[in-house]
Amino acid sequence: MVKPEKREPLPKWRLQDFDIGKPLGRGKFGKVYLAREKKSKYLVALKIIFKQQFRKYPIYHQLKREIEIQSSLKHPNVLRLFGWFHDEERIYLILEFAARGEVFKELRKCKFLPEKRAATYMASLTRALIYCHEKDVIHRDIKPENLLVDFQGRVKIADFGWSVQSRMKRQTMCGTLDYLAPEMVEKKTHDNTVDNWTLGILCYEFVYGAPPFEAESQRNTFQRIMHIDLSFPSSPQVSTEAKDLISRLLVKDPAKRLPLQKILEHPWIVENADPSGICS
Repeated sequence: MVKPEKREPLPKWRLQDFDIGKPLGRGKFGKVYLAREKKSKYLVALKIIFKQQFRKYPIYHQLKREIEIQSSLKHPNVLRLFGWFHDEERIYLILEFAARGEVFKELRKCKFLPEKRAATYMASLTRALIYCHEKDVIHRDIKPENLLVDFQGRVKIADFGWSVQSRMKRQTMCGTLDYLAPEMVEKKTHDNTVDNWTLGILCYEFVYGAPPFEAESQRNTFQRIMHIDLSFPSSPQVSTEAKDLISRLLVKDPAKRLPLQKILEHPWIVENADPSGICS
């Protein structure tokens, strides 16, 4: 009789196991710091969430789901969640450190991305979402603030706070205003094709520097999304192929949006994306 293999107990982390460095960023529910695990000298990002937030906001189940989903994903274009621990006041998430920071900051600095870089990012994110969707994970909040770039120049999807793992259609309206799909705005059920929609918004923002349905008020943004009020400015100059990809993703009927695999086969991606997925 074969004896069951013994599993090593998971390490029980404590804050004392890390040297805490500079702050890397902050979100609504916590701050992120550069940290180094003392024994291995391995650099990580430590996300710190105060438990008192649970009294103000109903985020406990959302955080639990985020930890469960992100810790199960292992893909070169998905930010790793290595583990977590807690003390009396705080919860700590041990995350992969992405040295170059947010794509959002890169966009604010450069205004818009060169098409080769934009296409490389798009191809990498598409592969990551194919992987996620195969595991029934819908991210539901793809945007430049939730995309990080590592030291080599590889883009990674982060922040799975609005993600869900399900084969069923969902009802929750969630995400970020300018990136909401029409079915969410109209309070209909949605499936994983909301991620395809957000890739279209993202591609537009990459090459033009702003999301396509931006308006002065939330109501006007909703109206533009529902009517697919899409236009392509004359400046900056963007290739016809890039516009074609965007137009094929920003389609009101979810069933008619370009499938993820077809994004990788699109001429703009084939001609412009670096196969290595690394941007210098």
